[in-house]
Order: sequence, then C-alpha cells, then structure tokens
Amino acid sequence: MSIYNFKVKKRDDEEFSLNENKGKVMLIVNTATGCGFTPQYEGLEMLYEKYHDKGLEILDFPCDQFGHQAPGTDDEIHEFCTMKYDTKFDQMSKIEVNGDNELPLYTYLKKEMPNEEVQGLKNKVAMKAIRKISNTCKKEGDIVWNFTKFLVDRKGNVIKRYNPTFNPKDMEEEIVKLLEEK
Repeated sequence: MSIYNFKVKKRDDEEFSLNENKGKVMLIVNTATGCGFTPQYEGLEMLYEKYHDKGLEILDFPCDQFGHQAPGTDDEIHEFCTMKYDTKFDQMSKIEVNGDNELPLYTYLKKEMPNEEVQGLKNKVAMKAIRKISNTCKKEGDIVWNFTKFLVDRKGNVIKRYNPTFNPKDMEEEIVKLLEEK
C-alpha cells in the first residue's frame, strides 16, 4: 500500500488521485475555519506560494469533528479561505479524520505516523488542554484536533506528523530539504 493508491474528493466533488502528486512533496492538513489555529492558513499559503513551483503541494481537508469549527458547505469554506487568507492550494471536500467514517487516507496517514512531537512548554500545555476536550480521539494515533499536519516526501513516504500547535512557517527548513532531494 502506498499513499499514491488513494483517491479523494475535491470540494467540487471531482475525484483526485494522489498519484497525480507522485514526485512532489505533500503537506496534508485537516483544517477548520472557526478554530483558534485557523490563522495557520497564512503560513500554509506562504509555503505554497514560495515552493509550489519547486514541487510542493498542500492538500487541505476541512473537518468538522472538533468542536464543530468547520461549519458550512465545501463552497462556503472555500469562499472563507480565499477571501480571508487568499488561499490557492487544493481544498478537498469536508471529511472525518477519526472514527467509523474516517477517510481511508487518514487511516493510512495515522498508521504510518501515529504520533506527533510536541515541543515547548506552551505547546505541551495547549495540547494537554486540547486532548481533554477532544471527544473524537478514541484510540492511539487518532487525530487530536484541527490543523494536524502530515509531511510526505517525493517518494510518497510519510516522514513527519506535526501537532496542531506547530506553526506551518516553522516547517520551511524541512520542506526545503525535501524539495532538494530528487
């Protein structure tokens, strides 16, 4: 099984095969428009604009499983993101990342990278509080909250999982390293 075997739905209901991203670095993130982490869209868009032409793809999966912070239709979510954060990267159809209806891609991502590293006291305290209120995180490896990020190299290997408190701008060095690998 490879990440390139998965197909997902874009917000316009069009099927998208991750095989189309073969040879590219991917950043896969579950998002929400009404979350305290929503401003991370700025960092995601900065990375996309700076590195898309060098082979970076960002796949944005809106998810309403955590505090109902992604209300609205796929089109409403897209309109919010483009109007407020001028996002240009691919936005997929709204999904679930945990439980019986979780997207198979997320089952795979969680199996490949079940834990994220949390650095810094402030982030550790924030993640401890988030875990207490996350009612869909039932088993080891489950996504705890919005803006969990997975980094995938050009060969399709899931190489890192970033917790929701991790600022996308701080991934730049890691992304550049992966983009330089051929």
